[in-house]
Amino acid sequence: MIGADQVADAGRVRVLIADDEALIRAGVRAVLDTDPRIAVVAEVADGHGAIEQTRRHRPQVLLLDLQLPDLDGISAAVEIARQVPETKIVVLTTFGADDNIRRALTAGVVGFVLKASDPRELIMAVHAAADGAAYLSPRVAERVIARFRSTAGDGRAAADRVGRLTRREREVLALLSDGSSNAEIGRRLHLVEGTVKAHVSAILIKLEVANRVQAALLGYEAGLTRR
Repeated sequence: MIGADQVADAGRVRVLIADDEALIRAGVRAVLDTDPRIAVVAEVADGHGAIEQTRRHRPQVLLLDLQLPDLDGISAAVEIARQVPETKIVVLTTFGADDNIRRALTAGVVGFVLKASDPRELIMAVHAAADGAAYLSPRVAERVIARFRSTAGDGRAAADRVGRLTRREREVLALLSDGSSNAEIGRRLHLVEGTVKAHVSAILIKLEVANRVQAALLGYEAGLTRR
C-alpha cells in the first residue's frame, strides 16, 4: 500500500537516516536537503527504530550507522534486507570501529560512505544506491581493500578470480566498480538493461560473491577501475 507521504515525495529519492548522534543526523539531513531530487522521510536513533521506520516509510535508501544502541546496525541491516529488500542500505562510517565491515557486506549493504567525506559524495552515494549501483567512496574503498588484502594476499588472487569472466563481463565489472548503475552500464556498453542484469548475475556467480559491493571490491583489487 502506498502512503500519502510516498505520494507527496513521488519522483524524489526517499531517504531514511539512522544514527544515534543528533548532530550527525542534522548534518546529513542538511546536506541531502540541498538536492531537490532527495526527500528525507524520517530520522531514527537506534536499530529497532530503523527497522520500524523502514517498514513504515519504505524508503529507497537507508543511511545507516553501524554503531547503534539497542540493536547494532548490522543486525538491523539483516532484518531490513529480509523485511524490506527493496530498500538499499548505505553505511555511514568513521572507521573508528570498522571490524564488522565483512559482516556488513553480507548483510545487504550496497555502499559505504565516510562521515568525513565531501558532502557531494553523500549525495552521489544516495543516487547510486537508488539506481541499483554499489557505491564506495574512494577513501572507504582503499581502507576496505586494504583489509581484504591483509587476509587475501596481493591483487593476483583477485585477478585470477576476475580471469574467470568473459571480456564483456570484465567490462561490466569495471563500470560496476566505478559505481555505475545498470542503466549507466547499458548506455556505456550499448546494452539493454536486462542484458546488463544478466551479466551482473553471472559475475556474482563466477566470482562467488554475495552482492555488487563485494564484486566491486574485487574489481578494485584486480585493477579494473581507474579510481
